[in-house]
Amino acid sequence: MTTQTRNEVLLEGTALEAPVLSHENHGTRFYRFPLEVPRLSGTPDTLPVLLPEPLLDTVQTEAPLRVQGQLRSFNNRSGVGNRLVLTVYAQAIQPGTGEPCNRILLSGALCKPPIFRRTPLGRSICDLMLAVSRRYGRADYLPVIAWGQLAVRAARLQVGDPLSLEGRVQSRAYRKVLEDGSIQDRVAYEVSAMHLLEPESAD
Repeated sequence: MTTQTRNEVLLEGTALEAPVLSHENHGTRFYRFPLEVPRLSGTPDTLPVLLPEPLLDTVQTEAPLRVQGQLRSFNNRSGVGNRLVLTVYAQAIQPGTGEPCNRILLSGALCKPPIFRRTPLGRSICDLMLAVSRRYGRADYLPVIAWGQLAVRAARLQVGDPLSLEGRVQSRAYRKVLEDGSIQDRVAYEVSAMHLLEPESAD
């Protein structure tokens, strides 16, 4: 049985800064900018967006933007910062509607054993790593967090099991203690699962 693949992100928020050049690949320049997406809790998520040069003119700062694309990962080999770097790769950008949106649909396979634990207040939480295939034999490795009953269900999964979910992309600030004892402020990005979908529901 072939694992279904799906990686669809839809965000609406505001560009905090104008795009800056990130890198060039196969003759195409890519730019990045931070997109602020409001949360119901009031604390916004600030998500990194990568876009190819042809989309550059679609980005207006301080105006609502609707970004459609995929959540991508790559390994950071610089030794500085997080080892796994996540970016929203924009495939289309349009003027926003004024309604904040943060939605991701993923289908892939579990590539690490789930890590189940409870918070100090007793809430269930489960960390997952989902491998979502890309073209040319590549894959994106995406960290997923599930809470409550979803965490209990997810904890029963095994490596290689197919997994389809709907959720949101979130940013989370934390402090990392380095080997020399100094403390560094960092930001992690992950998918917060809202619903686990049956494979056929992800069509």
